[in-house]
Amino acid sequence: MLEWASIRGRAEARGKVQPPGGEAAVAEPLRKSGIALALGGGAARGWAHIGVLRALDEAGIEIDMIAGTSIGALAGGCYLAGKLDQLEEFARSLTRRRMFGLLDLHLGGSGLFGGMRLTAEMQRHMDGITFEDLPKPFVCVATEVRTGHEVWLNSGSLITAMRASYALPGVFEPVNCNGRLLVDGALVNPVPVSVCRAYEQPLVVAVNLHYDQYGRAAVIKHSAGAAEPAALPDPSGGRVRDRTAKARETRMGITGVMVEAFNIIQDRISRSRLAGDPPDLALQPKLAHVGLTEFHRADEAIRLGYEATIARLSELDRLQVVLA
Repeated sequence: MLEWASIRGRAEARGKVQPPGGEAAVAEPLRKSGIALALGGGAARGWAHIGVLRALDEAGIEIDMIAGTSIGALAGGCYLAGKLDQLEEFARSLTRRRMFGLLDLHLGGSGLFGGMRLTAEMQRHMDGITFEDLPKPFVCVATEVRTGHEVWLNSGSLITAMRASYALPGVFEPVNCNGRLLVDGALVNPVPVSVCRAYEQPLVVAVNLHYDQYGRAAVIKHSAGAAEPAALPDPSGGRVRDRTAKARETRMGITGVMVEAFNIIQDRISRSRLAGDPPDLALQPKLAHVGLTEFHRADEAIRLGYEATIARLSELDRLQVVLA
């Protein structure tokens, strides 16, 4: 397991001020507000949330509430349930082979995978845990597939709520929750800052896993005419190959197309919603190079989430004092 750079001493030192006149005595520590976390969706990039939570814990920053979408709901729920160690161990154990072993192909259903093997893995550690058992308020964001409603799950079975929040349409089957058919919350609210605001939280920190994926939106004028195949140099030598060969190499499968389309949707909705309701601080790990389905890259994603949080601790410290 990655050995985290300890910053507890620095965290304890923050919040103490030198009294006027340069006296050696130390004044009472400044009172600091806790934070509300809005953990965004991002599939495999969501392992970065583990690093974010580790860094906040080491800094001694109190978390008063968590709202999570998709894998953000999974990470937030495990953290508040005291199961972050188990989630991290599971994430770091994933290989390409084991990842596919957890997916149960279900061609006759509403998604490619039923997701029951993954649910069974969660039940090993969290069976029977409800929202009411958690020490702090927690909300999972999901989408009602029949109506498009944004659904906030804040009571009942924790595992059912997390499953509904990450049920990517076309990949995992929708989750029937008290008569509502629910799918991934990132369809409507990829980074749920608005949930924290509705709970009247004074200091909201968002973790956005998509900000560097595409950059600003672009409009491109392009011809729909047929293009002539052009020869391309072969990287291995002087031979040439045509564009059709190159196209075959980069062709996406069905799942790849669905995932990338969903990636674009999340990015565009996130930008729109965060512009209208921005957080007090946004943590934005640079994860564009980590594919949405590359769950086996947990070590890298966790490290990047941790480092992005460490880099912003001084700003968060100031905000906590100002809003206290």
